[in-house]
Amino acid sequence: MFKVGDKVVYPMHGAGVIEVIEEREFLGEKRQYYIMRMPIGDMRVMVPTDSTEEVGLRQVMSAEDADKVLDILRSESTKMSNNWNRRYRANMEKIKSGSAFEVAEVVRNLIQRDMEKGLSSGEKKMLDSARQILVSELALAKDLDEEEAENLVDRLAAI
Repeated sequence: MFKVGDKVVYPMHGAGVIEVIEEREFLGEKRQYYIMRMPIGDMRVMVPTDSTEEVGLRQVMSAEDADKVLDILRSESTKMSNNWNRRYRANMEKIKSGSAFEVAEVVRNLIQRDMEKGLSSGEKKMLDSARQILVSELALAKDLDEEEAENLVDRLAAI
């Protein structure tokens, strides 16, 4: 169970801070919800407290894990399928996993592929989404503002 003030990650959406836990009624059913503020995009997200495992809600990575993510961004890209569809599905699975390490691999690989060969519009959207997810978590883990986290990701992944 999380508490107000906890920094958490909602896979496919990014990192945020739990502002309040409250009971709400939807379709005649009362449930407890975490109300999260997502600092990037200034969005609010409601997550039912009884489905956190199901949706993959987890604590923001530690500063030490953030350093490991930065190491992944610095490293060379891994081999990806030349088949666009296979590559897209493999990358989507990594993003859905909720693992910051896997999202960092996707960001690094797509940034480097974009510099070498360019990306399709679908992969550009995927890169934007994965980059936003990663930036939001790095910002909270390393106590950076959005711009600092974006610059750090872009600079390291483009090596």
